[in-house]
Amino acid sequence: MIIAIDGPAAAGKGTIALKLAKHYGLNHLDTGLLYRAIGRLMTEQGLDLDNAAEAGAVARRLTPKDLDHPELRGREAGELASRVAVHPEVRAALVEFQRAFARTAPGAVLDGRDIGTAICPNADVKIFVTASPEVRARRRTDELNAKGRNVPYERILAEILERDERDSHRSAAPLRQADDAVRLDTTALDAEAAFAAAVAIVEAGHD
Repeated sequence: MIIAIDGPAAAGKGTIALKLAKHYGLNHLDTGLLYRAIGRLMTEQGLDLDNAAEAGAVARRLTPKDLDHPELRGREAGELASRVAVHPEVRAALVEFQRAFARTAPGAVLDGRDIGTAICPNADVKIFVTASPEVRARRRTDELNAKGRNVPYERILAEILERDERDSHRSAAPLRQADDAVRLDTTALDAEAAFAAAVAIVEAGHD
C-alpha cells in the first residue's frame, strides 16, 4: 500500500504521515527532507541556491545519509528547501529516489508537496492535509517557543504566507490538491483527532 500525503507547511502532514506509517507497519519518507538536505549542502558549499544547474548537480549526488543531519528539521532549513524546490532540475533528480522508496516492501507513506500529483499519482490513498495560515503559524510559533526559540508570531505568519505563495506558483510540480485526494482540514483538530480522521480516510479508500 502506498499512501500519499500532501499539504502546506505546518498543516500537520508530517505527524500524520509518521503515525500512519507506524499504525500500518509501512515505511515513511518525509520528502521535504530531501530538499532541506540539498539546501543545506548548497549553503555549506557556498553555492547559489538560485542556480538551477548547481542545485540539480547536488540533488543527483544526494544519499540517504544526507537526510540524517539534525538541523534539517529547523525553520531555516525549511526556507532553504522552498528555494531549491522551485528548480525543475532538482525535482527531476529526486523523482526516482522517491518512487523507489515507495516501491519498497511492504509499502510506504510519503509526505510532501507533490506526492499525489507527481511522484505517486497511482497511490492507493491520497490525503491533502491543510489548515488556516493563522493556525499553522501559531503551531509553528508554539513549537519554536517550546524549544527556547523566541520568534514573533507575525514573522512566522509572514514566512508561511510567502512560502505558500512560492510553493503554489512554482513551475515545477506546484503544491495543489490531487483531483482524487481527500481533503483533511486540521484547523480545529488536535494531533490525535487529525490522526483518527486520516485513519478513517485510509480505511474508506482501501476497502
